[in-house]
Amino acid sequence: MFQANPATSNQEPSRIGAGDVAVVVGTGRSGLAAAALLTHLGAAVRLVDSGSVAASVREQAAPQGWELREGEHCAEQFAQARLVVLSPGVNRRLLEPWLRHLEPERVIAELELALGFVDAPIIAVTGTSGKTTTTTLIGRFLQALGRRVFVGGNIGTPLSSYVLECLVASGSSEAADFLDAAAGAGVSEAGFAEAELLVLEVSSFQLLNTTSLHPRVGVLLNVSPNHLDYHHDMEEYTQAKLSLFARQDQEDTAVFSEDLRELVQRRQITKARTVYFNTHSGLSCPALPGQHNQANIAAAVEACRPFGLTADTAQSVLDTFSGLPHRLQIVAERDGVLFVDDSKGTTVQALKAALEAFDRPVLLLAGGVFKGGDLIGLKSLVRERTRAVGLFGASREVFEAAWSDSVPMMFWEPTLERAMDRLWVQAQVGDVMLLSPATASFDLFRDYVHRGMTFQQHLRDLPEMRHA
Repeated sequence: MFQANPATSNQEPSRIGAGDVAVVVGTGRSGLAAAALLTHLGAAVRLVDSGSVAASVREQAAPQGWELREGEHCAEQFAQARLVVLSPGVNRRLLEPWLRHLEPERVIAELELALGFVDAPIIAVTGTSGKTTTTTLIGRFLQALGRRVFVGGNIGTPLSSYVLECLVASGSSEAADFLDAAAGAGVSEAGFAEAELLVLEVSSFQLLNTTSLHPRVGVLLNVSPNHLDYHHDMEEYTQAKLSLFARQDQEDTAVFSEDLRELVQRRQITKARTVYFNTHSGLSCPALPGQHNQANIAAAVEACRPFGLTADTAQSVLDTFSGLPHRLQIVAERDGVLFVDDSKGTTVQALKAALEAFDRPVLLLAGGVFKGGDLIGLKSLVRERTRAVGLFGASREVFEAAWSDSVPMMFWEPTLERAMDRLWVQAQVGDVMLLSPATASFDLFRDYVHRGMTFQQHLRDLPEMRHA
C-alpha cells in the first residue's frame, strides 16, 4: 500500500496537525502541487508569492479553500505557520527574518514534503547541465526493461502530484491526523500507475532544503558555476549537489563524471559503490549531438545497469529517441541555414557544449538574466565557432565586456525577434542560427519554453534569403 514512509520522513519535528497552518511559498507548478497534497492531508494552506498571483491560481484557490497572500514578503504571510514549504527557486535566505520562530526542520522543499510518502527505489539525477536529458533517458531505458516508472521532480510532474494521486487511489486518509513534511508531485507519462521505480531530476534549490532523500542510484553529471545569483557562493552550490549522496550506503550506487573523480575521492563523498562515466559509451543517438550528450548517454546507462540494462537494449531506445524540446533541438533548415533551439541552455557551460556540438559557422543568440559563470573563458571558443553574436534583453554589458574583441560582429537588440532579424541578414548557406542564451529567461519571457517557442515562431516569419 502507498503510505507515509517512516524510514524517509522527518518524523516528529516536522509533523503538522490537521488544521494547522502550512505556508507554501511560490505559486508555480511545484507550489500548487504541494498545496494540493497538504490540503488532502488536512492542513490549512496559505499560498504566498512575492509577486502577483495569476488569475488561474486564484480560480483554483477558492474551491480548494486556500488563503492567498501576495506581494513583498512580510511577517503576516507567515503568521501562525507550523510548516513552510518552499517551491524550487525560492531563496530561503531572504525569508529568514520571518522564519525565526520555526525549527529548521519545519522549513522544507516541496520535494522533502513528498518523500515522506514514497518507499519505491529512487534514481536521482543532478548536475549543472544535462539533467533533463539524462533523467528522460533513464526513464526510457527502464521502461524498455518492462519496469513501471515515474519520471518527474524538477521536470514535468512534481513528486507531490504523484504522491497525491497515489494517496487518492489507495484511499489513504492517515495524514488527517499527522502530516509528514516533504514535497513532490507527479503522474507517469502513461497516466496514473503506482511506480516500481521513481526517476527524479533534482536541482540544487531542492537539495538545499531536503534532508531525507536516499536514492538507490544517485547521479552527478557535472558541476560548474550556476545560480550564483541565488547561492551564497560556489562552495554552497557544490555542497548542495554533493548532498544527494549523503544518505547512501554500501548497497547503493553513486554515478559521477570522470571529471569529478578527484573531488569525489578527496572529499570522501559517499559510502556507495562508485562508478565513473565518460563520453565513450560506444552508443550513439542522432537526436543528441555533441560530446556533452555522449556523457549524458553514458551516465544514463550506468544508472540503469543495476536494473539489468544491456548495451543492446540501450541502443534500441536511442535509435528511436527524438530528443527533447528546447535542448539543442533542430527546428528547421531554411535556405541552407540550420535553426537550433537550445533555450534550455541557461548556463555558460551549456553554451559551451552547444557551440562544441556543431562544425558549421554559428550565428549565436544570447542574453537574458545572467546567473554567473566564466564568459571570458569562452572567448577562444566563441572566436573559433561564431561569425556573429546577436545579444537581446538583459545582461548586454556582461556579454559585451567578455566578448567584444572576440567576434567579427556583435550587436544588441531589446528583443529576441529583432536580434534574429539582424542575424538573418548576415546568414550564409551552411550557417547555424543557434539560440543558446546562457541565461535565465525572466527578463522578457515567462520561462525558457516561452523563449524557445518565440524563437521557433519567429523563424517562420523571416523572409526568403536574398543574398548568396
